[in-house]
Amino acid sequence: MATTEEIEEQVIAALKTVNDPELGIDIYHLGLVYDILVNEENNDVKVEFTLTTMGCPIGPMLDEEIKAATKEIEGIGEVTTEMVMYPPWSPEKMDPLAKSALGIV
Repeated sequence: MATTEEIEEQVIAALKTVNDPELGIDIYHLGLVYDILVNEENNDVKVEFTLTTMGCPIGPMLDEEIKAATKEIEGIGEVTTEMVMYPPWSPEKMDPLAKSALGIV
């Protein structure tokens, strides 16, 4: 059985395949993923994520894509998501790779 650390690594890899449709960069490098919680007892996973702006309409789409991207991970339990708006997202949360791709220094 996979460890919680191995499952978290696999979830991160899966989240790197989920792109923000407006920016074309994955949600993990954009800093939209706030937390990944793995339950040690049953390997259920909760992904807390945010949006670039409060009024952004892609929340439900990202929810579906996160679940689709993670469903094939071996040994994973149920995946749930929670969209959170605090703390608010800002470009400072972006990975250097994402900043570079968007021309932000």
